[in-house]
Amino acid sequence: MRAVVYDRYGTPEELRIEELPIPHAAAGEVVVRVAATSVNLTDWEGLCGSPLYSRIGGLRHPARRVLGSDIAGWVEAVGAGVTRFRPGDAVYGDNLGPKGGFAEFAVAPESALAGKPEGLSFAEASTLPQAGAIALQGVTDVGPGQRVLINGGGGGSGSFAIQLARRAGAHVTGVDNAGKLDFMRSLGADEVIDHRSEDFTSGHEPYDLVVDLVAHASVLDTRRALARGGRYRCVGGPVPRLLRVVTVGWVAGRLTGRRMGILPVHEGPEHFGPLADLCLAGEVRICVDRTVGLEDVPEALADVGAGRVRGKVVIEVAGS
Repeated sequence: MRAVVYDRYGTPEELRIEELPIPHAAAGEVVVRVAATSVNLTDWEGLCGSPLYSRIGGLRHPARRVLGSDIAGWVEAVGAGVTRFRPGDAVYGDNLGPKGGFAEFAVAPESALAGKPEGLSFAEASTLPQAGAIALQGVTDVGPGQRVLINGGGGGSGSFAIQLARRAGAHVTGVDNAGKLDFMRSLGADEVIDHRSEDFTSGHEPYDLVVDLVAHASVLDTRRALARGGRYRCVGGPVPRLLRVVTVGWVAGRLTGRRMGILPVHEGPEHFGPLADLCLAGEVRICVDRTVGLEDVPEALADVGAGRVRGKVVIEVAGS
């Protein structure tokens, strides 16, 4: 099978296409013939080996040669004990642990997969598992009239989070680079901020919820952006900053009536399936920046890492 591989952490130049054996399914696993996969920031982090937690399992060299966690395709084979799927079934899911989506075949745990809804294409389905789970959990408990800020609102998770918060009746502010301001407005953002020219942590009415998908602002500055009783939830970021969020941020937040912490993102179909239902009902739209082939994975990863993508980039694998 064709696969995009790498053997050391670094830049997109480390990636190349190789012929690899088709993987086999162990007990509880499913071999998926990949139709489409989407690129996530975790793929960029896995390529670079930064932040440090992206090297779990392989401190000096990548533990997995093939990146790509969001997959959609057809079941090729099943391992012992698999009962929910059989060959030929259309499935999708977030294969964050094993990865392997940037290839013609990938192995995934049965528990990571769900049946693909008939109303979604494989490309559309591949955008949902990781980004959808983050967005749904990031804006949970949002209510009418609340002020919500999504930092990184023009990316994959952010584009869903803006729509979900707006659907819940919140006043939504999206933060990203200047090239994504109109895009965030099209998603329903009431206000937009270019992070390169304006600091969202000062000069604005405080927020009831800040969902930080890039997590680079200082902890104390971010706390300043919260209204009393407000919540701050970050996803990823440099390890030293995450440590400050759970120490300095937690203490400072408690002392001032605010809650600051890392969003513990739960994986699995029960955590992304509800977003698929909303997309099928026409209440949330899937935003695909572009669709490319396996040979374009290096460029796609570079664009995601640089924040140039509006929504998601999809890699079409079948037939590529």
